[in-house]
Amino acid sequence: MISEELIRLVKKEFALSLDDIHGLAHWNRVLENGLRIAGESGADKHIVELFTYLHDSKRTNNGFDPGHGKRAAAFARTLRGSLINLNNEDFELLEYACEHHTSGLTLAHVTIQTCWDADRLDLGRIGIKPDPKFLCTDIAKKAETIEWAYCRSRRMPNESL
Repeated sequence: MISEELIRLVKKEFALSLDDIHGLAHWNRVLENGLRIAGESGADKHIVELFTYLHDSKRTNNGFDPGHGKRAAAFARTLRGSLINLNNEDFELLEYACEHHTSGLTLAHVTIQTCWDADRLDLGRIGIKPDPKFLCTDIAKKAETIEWAYCRSRRMPNESL
């Protein structure tokens, strides 16, 4: 479990509105997607949780922002040893997951794949149904997983799940 202090800092540093398509509701769905996938994939849930709150944290807009993953990884490095305590190998997984989450890659360590799938399964919020060929893990590629995530991501933030 990551600290409330880290979550508060990410919210404070977020340049966009927390109500935007890359804001808090997205982070919450990515977290739920990631934990669900990790339960089957064996991914490191702590890294998945950190990715959830960091991957879009340094966006400057809600459109094309090719550097935001790299900026998120750099932001994570500034928090290492204080609010993020991971060994070198695990930190490298987090950095890579953040930096390359929009690159369209699918081959990586299972924890990175889980992070990417957690984010890609939330594309319904912008009207895109996730395509299994762009997903990494077996559970994310399942039609029922895609449908579950798509339906959740299409709901308005104030609708009950």
